[in-house]
Amino acid sequence: NPPWEEVHVDQRVFWSLRFPGLRSLAVGPLNEGIERLRAERPDLEAEYQAEVERVDALRGVLLRGPYPGIGSGHPDLYKAFSWRFWQLVREEGSVGIVLPRSALAGAGSTLWRKTVLESGSFTDVTMVTNTAGWVFPSAEHRYTIGFVAISKGAGQDRVLHVSGPYSSMDEFSRGRRESSAVISVDDFQAWTDSASFPLLPSERSIDLFMKLRSQDRLDLGADDWSFRPVQGDLNATTGRPHMILEPVTSDELWPVYKGASFNLWMPDTAERYAFADLRLITEVLQRRRVASSRRRNSAFAELPHATVDDVSTLPCMHPRISYRRIARATDSRTLIAALVPPNVILTDKAAYLLRTTGDQTAEAYLIGVLSSIPLDWFARRIVEVQVDFHVINSFPIPRPVLDDSRRSRIVELSGRLAAVDDRYADWAEAVGVPVGSVSEEAKPELIAELDA
Repeated sequence: NPPWEEVHVDQRVFWSLRFPGLRSLAVGPLNEGIERLRAERPDLEAEYQAEVERVDALRGVLLRGPYPGIGSGHPDLYKAFSWRFWQLVREEGSVGIVLPRSALAGAGSTLWRKTVLESGSFTDVTMVTNTAGWVFPSAEHRYTIGFVAISKGAGQDRVLHVSGPYSSMDEFSRGRRESSAVISVDDFQAWTDSASFPLLPSERSIDLFMKLRSQDRLDLGADDWSFRPVQGDLNATTGRPHMILEPVTSDELWPVYKGASFNLWMPDTAERYAFADLRLITEVLQRRRVASSRRRNSAFAELPHATVDDVSTLPCMHPRISYRRIARATDSRTLIAALVPPNVILTDKAAYLLRTTGDQTAEAYLIGVLSSIPLDWFARRIVEVQVDFHVINSFPIPRPVLDDSRRSRIVELSGRLAAVDDRYADWAEAVGVPVGSVSEEAKPELIAELDA
């Protein structure tokens, strides 16, 4: 059971642990409070700086070590230990490890998983949810944990044995007496680019997963549309110089959304991260978009040059599909997406889908699928704490033909649910639906039909 410590010091977490009242503050007052405490408590400031230096030194060691992919995001110790176990075990040898589920699903451990699959095998993967701390009382109770057995050697069976997640000792004991799910490695590798392990608690769930998985992935696009995930407009940390953190009201300012600023079929919860001057922020975003379009792997590189050069086509000026990047399989809903209104800036906690081809009807269709219970069931199989690009790109999206009555009905239902007020007037006209046509009383029935 290697340490799972993230090699990173979060200033807000450090000070909030010592002064819990900071947690309830908005971003602006929180930052001011931290700066005041740094001046008033030189003893704690020295402790903070010492921790930063210690972590920076450890991070340098890990990044220089034989641990491929560990530089993806903040380095985690479990990633280095996973590689070290694999390097030390002999040919035809095996090792059992207790790992966070992110080791089995996160982008940062993709190379490790692929190496094990190519040069050995995951002989057994058993998932448990630490509900009420039944496995590890001191660990986060909402996390999913993997009991992982790996073997090295080319002669291993080309199948995976997966079971769980189990949320109690009774479930664990009963489930382990039954047969685990057996999945061929070839099928498994075709599911995602990252060799992520889904949560498949039963044979029935495998059948359902495979049925959904038979649809094309989101990133394959369709004959009439294509969408690419983008990391919001501004990074919540490095983008602060372009934000106004104090609550203000002005026609010259646009709201900056965080993940909690929207919910399913609720494009505005009235929660704000900050505000931005519309003239300054459009200049910044246009400059960045032009520069980004010159990089071959950028989503903006897929747009026509005339579109990129026209500032009026900036995504922030139009309705677009956004989704919360932070998500958990144990939340009531895992994928939370919405068609956010125009004239809104998104932080990196609220990624969005850039429509590179297609029209607004494709947008209405896609937000309908992404907001549905079947898609959320699929998301719960593969998401642990974050909806990374490789995750959302792997989501299965049915491709009915344009004149399919089911597609037309989804577009109508989604369009009416999304176009809540006059901010969506142009978008709603393009989709062919009225604005503000869904009452709170009628809303549940339309959502139920969409799910069905």
